[in-house]
Amino acid sequence: MGRAYQNRKESMAKTAGQKTRIYSRYGKEIYVCAKNGGFDPDGNLPLRQLITKAKKDQVPAHVIERAIDKARGGGGEDYETARYEGFSPGGAMVIVDCLTDNGKRTFTEVRQAFVKNGAKLGGPGTAGHMFDHQAVFAFKGEDEEAVLETLMMADVDVTDIEVEDGMVSVFAPHTEFFKAKTALTEEDSELNFEVEEITFVPQNAHEITDPEVVEQFEKFLAALEDCDDVQNVYHNAELPA
Repeated sequence: MGRAYQNRKESMAKTAGQKTRIYSRYGKEIYVCAKNGGFDPDGNLPLRQLITKAKKDQVPAHVIERAIDKARGGGGEDYETARYEGFSPGGAMVIVDCLTDNGKRTFTEVRQAFVKNGAKLGGPGTAGHMFDHQAVFAFKGEDEEAVLETLMMADVDVTDIEVEDGMVSVFAPHTEFFKAKTALTEEDSELNFEVEEITFVPQNAHEITDPEVVEQFEKFLAALEDCDDVQNVYHNAELPA
């Protein structure tokens, strides 16, 4: 699961769109997180994690600061979450998470991305039951047993640990994110996470090999990424390397 998960993340990154769109999405998410949970990253752990993730994706400091200042000032936007589920070209399962201030507009845009690219939009739960809401960490290493021992000593509920190509992938329930990260960093203060996030991990991979379908699938992902309200797209497609 570890390497396959990484491959799916890499395929999504290729269609992530322009930097300005990425900055906008982080800005919106940071604003909502700060407005709902507090402006101080030391007292709002999800905000602190979100800021760390934004910096890793090279979001400028002024974008982050502006979003927090906007939340502190009680900005006028009221965003709500929206989730859409369905099937991609080739039959892979897809979850689309959005933050929107206009649900009708968002639904229309997401629906068009599905309809125009040979995908099928389903109802709530269509795909979600085939994904696990997980905390995921990936970092360089080889010693699976040492990592497991560290986490067990900290009483972390570990779902899975894999070592592949010199990379350790740790999977845990999403509620264990901060507990797991604390245990790993206390064991090695210089540990550099290549992945540290709460995400939806597919239970099974769905292989797509037909070149024409692969191209259509990539166009579908690109269409979703072009929707300003789309924050994250999760899928279980396994594409050719």
